[in-house]
Amino acid sequence: MSADPIKVLKTKGFDKSRWMQLPRDVVIGHDVLFQVPEVCADLCFGERAMVLYGTSTRSFAGDRVVSLLGETYSVSTFTVGTISMETIARAEEASQGADFLVGVGGGRVIDCAKIVSYNLDCPFLSVPTAASHDGIASARASVPMGDGNASLEAHPPMGIVADTGVIAAAPHRLLAAGCADVISNSTAVLDWELANRLKHEVVSEYAIALSRMTAELLMKNAQSIKPHSEESAWMVTKALVSSGVAMSIAGSSRPASGGEHKFGHALERLAPGKVLHGEACGIGTIMVMYLHGGDWRGIRAALRAIGAPTTPAELGIDDGVAVEALLAARTIRPERFTILDMGLTRESATKLVKMLYEE
Repeated sequence: MSADPIKVLKTKGFDKSRWMQLPRDVVIGHDVLFQVPEVCADLCFGERAMVLYGTSTRSFAGDRVVSLLGETYSVSTFTVGTISMETIARAEEASQGADFLVGVGGGRVIDCAKIVSYNLDCPFLSVPTAASHDGIASARASVPMGDGNASLEAHPPMGIVADTGVIAAAPHRLLAAGCADVISNSTAVLDWELANRLKHEVVSEYAIALSRMTAELLMKNAQSIKPHSEESAWMVTKALVSSGVAMSIAGSSRPASGGEHKFGHALERLAPGKVLHGEACGIGTIMVMYLHGGDWRGIRAALRAIGAPTTPAELGIDDGVAVEALLAARTIRPERFTILDMGLTRESATKLVKMLYEE
């Protein structure tokens, strides 16, 4: 007779679960802007659309999207100037009653649409006009606060329509910044693995593999990234979407945000308006890779080939400000352990910044 029926302590079953939210429709290519209504129909969004666009992106993409959607949907519009909590609140009020949102623009427009859709529990479509960072596909949004940018939880877009003709026409600096943001994945995953070894933080091997592969592919093809090239825009946009998917798989921004991002956010606070997010993270990646004992020169060479800055001087920022950003990095998201949280001294930080100029 078995004693199994009367055991007090039952064998614990497998109860691990995770909710992954991924974009359903992703369209990237030449002149795909006209497919926006078709994608919205495929996603069964509803009848009333709210289109958010920027002051500069309205004329060459926003108005066209409004015209295309107007043939089938009831369309309202909202102009996103500078993203702030006040702007988000006004956008939420304007979007009441909409069945879905469409964000047409750069980072601030996409982030605003992302937060509004999250707060209103309303789906949204991402229509980027520049490939400057992985926010076009991720579940995180960056909003300026009094003491710097805050990374807010949201959800990824249900669909992405990225017209490479529109993206290629944007200033090359934006595309180069997007490349740098993807390349920074190479140190983000190293910091995540370090946190796993030292702090027993749970990692996702699938997310790490996708994030690392995306960064390596872009570095491998760095020489092919050219200004105002649709092929370059296509390559970088695909990489940014893959990076966003890696974050969705992980359930956090960990596979694309480590010490290099903490440095980047600190630099943005100390030198507001002088540096793009991806540019700051790219410079941080060189230094963080050096600390990890990796190929920091290879990172720097790839960034140079793409046309992204590799020193504070190239951004018009004093080296001392970069040193302060390195030291302040530990105060950015202190719950996220990285190699910059292991007691970096001022002397070491100064040497790291000087190393950026070494040949």
